[in-house]
Amino acid sequence: MSVVPPAPFADLCSLCKDLSDLSAISGLLGWDEQVMMPSGATSARARQKAAMAAVIHEKATSKQLASAIAAAKQISSQLGPFESATVRDADRNYEMAVGVPSELERKIASKEVESVHAWVAAREKSDYQAFESHIREMLALVKEKAVSMKPSAKTYDTMIDVFERGMTAERLTEIFDSVAEPLKIVLDKVLDMKEKSTKKVHPALLGGDDWDVHKQAQLSKDICQVLGFDMDKGRIDVSVHPFTGGAGQDDVRITTRYSKELPFEGIMGTIHETGHAMYEQGRNDKYAGLPVSDALSMGVHESQSLFWERMIGQNVNFWHAVLPKIHEKLPHTKQVSAEDLFFAVNQVNRGFIRVDADELTYPFHVILRFELEKQLVDGTLDVKDLPSAWNEGMRKHLGVEVPNDKMGCLQDIHWPSGAFGYFPSYTLGAMTAAQLFQHLKTEVMPDVEDKLRNGEFEGVREWLRSEIHEVGSLYPSLDDLLQKVTGEPLNAQYFLQYLEDKYTRMYA
Repeated sequence: MSVVPPAPFADLCSLCKDLSDLSAISGLLGWDEQVMMPSGATSARARQKAAMAAVIHEKATSKQLASAIAAAKQISSQLGPFESATVRDADRNYEMAVGVPSELERKIASKEVESVHAWVAAREKSDYQAFESHIREMLALVKEKAVSMKPSAKTYDTMIDVFERGMTAERLTEIFDSVAEPLKIVLDKVLDMKEKSTKKVHPALLGGDDWDVHKQAQLSKDICQVLGFDMDKGRIDVSVHPFTGGAGQDDVRITTRYSKELPFEGIMGTIHETGHAMYEQGRNDKYAGLPVSDALSMGVHESQSLFWERMIGQNVNFWHAVLPKIHEKLPHTKQVSAEDLFFAVNQVNRGFIRVDADELTYPFHVILRFELEKQLVDGTLDVKDLPSAWNEGMRKHLGVEVPNDKMGCLQDIHWPSGAFGYFPSYTLGAMTAAQLFQHLKTEVMPDVEDKLRNGEFEGVREWLRSEIHEVGSLYPSLDDLLQKVTGEPLNAQYFLQYLEDKYTRMYA
């Protein structure tokens, strides 16, 4: 027998579900913009997104919503944990939105379309100067919004909190400082071992015309379904920058990209986005459309994509499981073993591109962006000087010389779209994924490696669904969620140990 929720809570739920549906429509506009929209529609799409942003903002800051939240708070003692979390997050969302002028939301939505369009063109020509004015304007608008949201808080902390609730620049600095030097030691050690090793990537796995992009797409679709992506409630397309979007858990849309020269870009990118997508498809049906069903943070979201990409997809047992599909779709790999594939996808190199970076060098790409964001926001770095600061940071962190802006500060869509504060979530997600996998194999599923080798992914998926996906935003922070699931808050040592153990063994 179902329990009828108290009227004040039911009223709040109705308003929250309307907001969720409007956000879903906005999500579809964004997906179409990146995947299907003709280039000549940029101005029209900017107007459409601006209009939608204004409608959403009006409802998100309405007196009706404020009254519903106040009424629901009055009956909090009658509510269960998921219901209480819904009221808590509805209140948080309202407080963060109510100070932001509607016209500012319209400006940001419109500028985002224009900025991303300009970024695509500038990136193609490797011409930062052509994009400089757009990033300057977008940064100013996002800073203005952050100040409007929390006037008494540090601006960059507010930007971070949008994506990683409860996190601050100071805490992130502590986390990154704790891993940067130990990670550099591991990286130098592994690269030295690699140089001395006689192991080489199998010639069939180096890319070339045999890696037909249509066959790669078929293989990627097969793999994402084997992992558990429900194609009845999702689809896969191609975009310049891979992402997962759509309109909620019943309409989840993956995008990826394929290349003959980078043969694993499409497969591994698809596995990564499948992790995001299964988080979305696994959200709690009972609370669909309510704040508590939303992903807790982007760090948690990234932990799911990186769990599947790295803990599973870069695990030798995964390649044993999918080897027949590889041979079927790509006949030129008939002589390639699972060990060959494992070795190929786990190569360590100092490179320029974040999305192509290996596990060991990836955190340095994130740390660089975190440092630059802080400086851009506090004004110690001018937008015009971003390319030179970027290039100097790459020399400092990874010892590489950036050849051009396309492979440097123009490579990511985040700043063009206004997502300042997002980048730290990638490495928080990697750390979380390592901690979750350590707990899974030591406390929950000791035979997990055997299951992966046999292609039995359902148990892992269902564990993540029950412990992470369906829980949504029940807990107020990443630390609280990890405390509940693993028995301790975020602990970066699991991440460091995982990397050292894996890569020193691989090159031994």
